[in-house]
Amino acid sequence: MASQQLQAIIQAIRSQPNLHGAPVEQRRAVMEAATQFFPVPDDVTREPVDAGGVTAEWIAAPGAAPERVIYYLHGGGYVIGSINSHRQMVSHLSRAAGARALAIDYRLAPENPFPAAVEDATAAYRWLLSTGVDPARTVIAGDSAGGGLTVATLVALRDAGDPLPAAAVRLSPWVDLEGLGESMTSKADLDPMIRPDEVLEGAKAYLGGADPRTPLAAPLYADLTGLPPLLIHVGSSEVLLDDSTRLAERAKAAGVDVNLDVWDDMIHAFQFFAAMLSEGQQAIDRIGEFIREHTGAARGAVPEAAA
Repeated sequence: MASQQLQAIIQAIRSQPNLHGAPVEQRRAVMEAATQFFPVPDDVTREPVDAGGVTAEWIAAPGAAPERVIYYLHGGGYVIGSINSHRQMVSHLSRAAGARALAIDYRLAPENPFPAAVEDATAAYRWLLSTGVDPARTVIAGDSAGGGLTVATLVALRDAGDPLPAAAVRLSPWVDLEGLGESMTSKADLDPMIRPDEVLEGAKAYLGGADPRTPLAAPLYADLTGLPPLLIHVGSSEVLLDDSTRLAERAKAAGVDVNLDVWDDMIHAFQFFAAMLSEGQQAIDRIGEFIREHTGAARGAVPEAAA
């Protein structure tokens, strides 16, 4: 049974107006306005940068080791979302992992459909390495569409012969743009964060006429051979649950070291509510441990508490 914390969050989300079919500009504005409820701690530093032509920002909690890096790709169905909307989330990861984070604003659909997001994500990663960052001490991470984009980015980098990061973290990744997973219907009444019709609407905008099984657009269909260790977090009540389970199966079949963590009763992107949901903070802490393990953090190192 869902905790009182989670029930309160679900009730609050369901009380918001339904924006299905609303202009994308309105949906973006609503998401940006919601950031007022997700303030970034005062002790977190921010530094805007131009990452190879891509707008980006360094985000670092106190004690973040400069040599260890989280490269973060935000979610939002490829049509909404930004550094700003995800800044608190990224700051939580920086604190838990003891690593600085680089978040980017990749180009969004429908103005910039596939493959614009992949092009920006690969360009910013190459810029990151050009600054002297060691890929062996870097983890790529993302949520929802950003989780799918992490897969596509890794595949594109691998195929181009670029050095890959040490590991990858995907939170509720969206990797099937046709919505063929059984959870798209069976979990629709449980997950207030996203609706199946919104998923398909976003896919249409992102694809811009491309084949929905193009591997770099829908990385469920990509060859995952040779990718780094992968951590997947997903809630058992998510519409995108089957995206995560099928991705994990395909990655394991390709020889990838996969850790799939399914959280009971949790909804899409539940880690966003870490400040008010105990499971959200527990998930952040586990992700931090994974990043520390794969980026060479000193044994026994612990994250600093938030101010």
